Amino acid sequence: MFGVIGWILFGLIVGAIAKLLMPGRDPGGIIVTMLIGIAGALTGGFIGRALGWYGPNDGAGFFMSLLGAILLLWLYRVIVGRQTV
Repeated sequence: MFGVIGWILFGLIVGAIAKLLMPGRDPGGIIVTMLIGIAGALTGGFIGRALGWYGPNDGAGFFMSLLGAILLLWLYRVIVGRQTV
């Protein structure tokens, strides 16, 4: 159970830093930020494994998690921004 709580806290931190690095108005709140951070960590791990940087059972590092979160936050802004216009 602590592993899940750890991933949630890690996702919150990564999502918050991604939001700080990408200034502008976001359509989501803290829950969306946390979910994007968690998904960004998973995406960063997937990209790292595809590039051969991580093994099959390795998690993503902080940098790849942050890049994944920034990528997903950008995609989220593009998709939600089109729907609100």
